[in-house]
Amino acid sequence: MTTVKPKLKKSNLSMSAPFPKDVSQPAVRALASAGYTHVDQLEGVSEKHLATLHGMGPKALGIIGEALKAKGEGLKTLGKNSGYGPR
Repeated sequence: MTTVKPKLKKSNLSMSAPFPKDVSQPAVRALASAGYTHVDQLEGVSEKHLATLHGMGPKALGIIGEALKAKGEGLKTLGKNSGYGPR
């Protein structure tokens, strides 16, 4: 007999997940390679820097930006050579 699990409404950002669930695995690997292990580390990091990481695309940047915005934080959109490296 198969048990049917009730579908629960999940937020885009799980408390246990380091990044929003909709961020692709290539993007997660790119972030990990750059030393980022949790979305909170990306607050104030330059969007331009993240876009240079192999595997990061506009969709992942948008999802991460929205997750940070929901927490009252955000990516840095201006400034040259700012936000490089993990916090």
